[in-house]
Amino acid sequence: MKLVRYGPAGREKPGIIDAEGKIRDLSRIVPDIDGAMLADGGLAKIKKANINRLKVVPGKPRLGACIGHVRNFIAIGLNYSDHAAEAGMPIPKEPIIFNKAPTSICGPNDNTVIPKESTKMDYEVELGIVIGKRARYLDKGKAMSAVAGYFVSNDVSERSFQIDRSGGQWNKGKGCETFGPIGPWFVTKDEIKDPQNLDMWLDVNGERRQTGNTKTMIFGVEHLVWYCSQFFVMEPGDIIVTGTPPGVALGMKPEPKFLQAGDVVTLGIEGLGEQKQKLVELKK
Repeated sequence: MKLVRYGPAGREKPGIIDAEGKIRDLSRIVPDIDGAMLADGGLAKIKKANINRLKVVPGKPRLGACIGHVRNFIAIGLNYSDHAAEAGMPIPKEPIIFNKAPTSICGPNDNTVIPKESTKMDYEVELGIVIGKRARYLDKGKAMSAVAGYFVSNDVSERSFQIDRSGGQWNKGKGCETFGPIGPWFVTKDEIKDPQNLDMWLDVNGERRQTGNTKTMIFGVEHLVWYCSQFFVMEPGDIIVTGTPPGVALGMKPEPKFLQAGDVVTLGIEGLGEQKQKLVELKK
């Protein structure tokens, strides 16, 4: 199933993509696409519903974040061998974990707002994971049972905040408002046969910047979910973004090509849909 949230920011409704690519309104089946729905067995309710009898949503409404009310936005750094090489950094022995502020989350096609004092705006196409049930000290071989599905993420980053002003941590370069577009869809895991073999790409103003595949992840989906559960409890609706392939602006030679106001970033992952964001100046 491909689940969506559509409508004005803050007033999104739940929906599902039908066989013809149209949005059908799920409001009669579940109140929202979020952790509470997952914890309450919402996916089973949706699966039992006769989708063709649900109302078709007219036009092309705004798409919101594909998961609502995210409590814990977990991110993994340097998780692609080829990206670690372009960054000139050793392959991590264990996953590098940081958090993005949940307030950074926005719709997949919303504008990216350039924060105050920004000088080095960057992009990162990433595979996202939706946690579907409480995950605490999972057994290694059972971690996938906690996965509900997947989505496309752009881990928008401000490198001067992250690196030049980090003080040893990345959060303030990763958590600014609109730095967490997720979607367009939350795709349930039954539709993705192998999350470790998905093509991914990102363009800036039509120029291909990133081309990769999840098979070059250092730590795969199963390992990441298991590993995170050894350090903190994850609840339904929590999300993990899993790292990016090479081609980020920071790693470009001879000079980085950071994003500027007016730039348009498009990105996608096989089977999970596409995103599009325009960079805009912060309104005072």
